Amino acid sequence: MDVEEFRQFCLAKKGVTEEFPFDEVTLVFKVMGKMFALVPLERVPSQVNLKCEPERAQELREEYDGVVMPAYHMSKTHWNTLYLEQLPPKLIRELTDLSYDLVIANFTKKLRTEYDAL
Repeated sequence: MDVEEFRQFCLAKKGVTEEFPFDEVTLVFKVMGKMFALVPLERVPSQVNLKCEPERAQELREEYDGVVMPAYHMSKTHWNTLYLEQLPPKLIRELTDLSYDLVIANFTKKLRTEYDAL
């Protein structure tokens, strides 16, 4: 999966926006203003940082050693960096969905109501 395919997958999700809040080379995808994916566009090969459950994050790091690793400048417990073009697209979509769902699960009641109304 390349960056554009990943971008289209993210933008097709409910309530998602894309922006560059940190600099001009780090694309951030948010659901209702909360980050669930970051893509450092200057990195080669292409990478994405995704939120993950701690146990699953560690399992992925062991299973895909060198292709999935603790995310740089993020909580190493909850975020992984994945090499987009070196993993099966199905796995990337699954982990993106997980990241999105983890963020939604932590919405406040007000934010959840707004999200549900979309």
